[in-house]
Amino acid sequence: MTGPATLDDTVPDSERRGLIGALPSTIRPLASLMRLDRPIGTWLLFWPCAWSVALAGVGGRWLLFAWLGLGAFAMRAAGCVYNDIVDRDLDAQVERTRLRPLASGRTTVRAAWALTLALCLVGLVVLLQLTRTAQLAALASIVPVVAYPYMKRITWWPQAWLGLVFSWGAIVGWPAVTGSLEAPALWLWAGSIAWVIGYDTLYAIQDIEDDAMVGIKSSARRLGRHAALGVGIFYVAALAGWSVAIWSVRPSLLALAALLPAAAHLASQVARANPADGAGALALFRSNRFTGLLVFAAMLTVGLSAPA
Repeated sequence: MTGPATLDDTVPDSERRGLIGALPSTIRPLASLMRLDRPIGTWLLFWPCAWSVALAGVGGRWLLFAWLGLGAFAMRAAGCVYNDIVDRDLDAQVERTRLRPLASGRTTVRAAWALTLALCLVGLVVLLQLTRTAQLAALASIVPVVAYPYMKRITWWPQAWLGLVFSWGAIVGWPAVTGSLEAPALWLWAGSIAWVIGYDTLYAIQDIEDDAMVGIKSSARRLGRHAALGVGIFYVAALAGWSVAIWSVRPSLLALAALLPAAAHLASQVARANPADGAGALALFRSNRFTGLLVFAAMLTVGLSAPA
């Protein structure tokens, strides 16, 4: 348990440093709700979208990357605000999150809902740029998104549910190019789900003690001292899913070799993971934006070189 927030508190979720600290004080709470100073979440949501468009061959629709990037920013921000609305009482009991705007009382639930609506309107603009099949696929994500914040209360594997949500772009990007949802996108989605479980287990390591205190469940708590092994298993599953997706588009060992840089980077993460080192685990989690870039390079190479 933690005491009430004071003006002298300085914890990782403080608003008084960096980008948010440079903003006018009246809008800092809203920017903090959106995690405006933490683009890692936007990158992690964007990459499966970009992979899918790339593996589909882009189809000349290069502007899709920009539209999906905007959508990833808006919907990740909306998801963070919604998550904070649901979790405001739990956040107040956790050291790392107790200064979040809703948990500390620096903004209201009404303002948070208004911000969520505004961000969803941005998402709607992006949705209108997609094909009908891609639009339907994107809209289908609403149910798992709404359910996600409650998963940590009922299952030891909320990371698996997050995997469903954060990987959804894989089944949106492909039909945005081709007009239909096909097997490569589903394999890409499956691999991405495993990847998310792996990197979010790393993220959860930093909260193991606080989560145990307030009764929050996580894969890091379930795996305990075997967390690094668990992350490694999920990363292997991710590479398997991505490999099948590539093979579906271009059945060639040379095409599969495009994943070797990403595989080496993931192996390095596993080798350095330590369930007793929360700060180190956070750094490894953040390095997955580079994983995303390496996988993107692989998918783009294969997608652009695949026979028509």
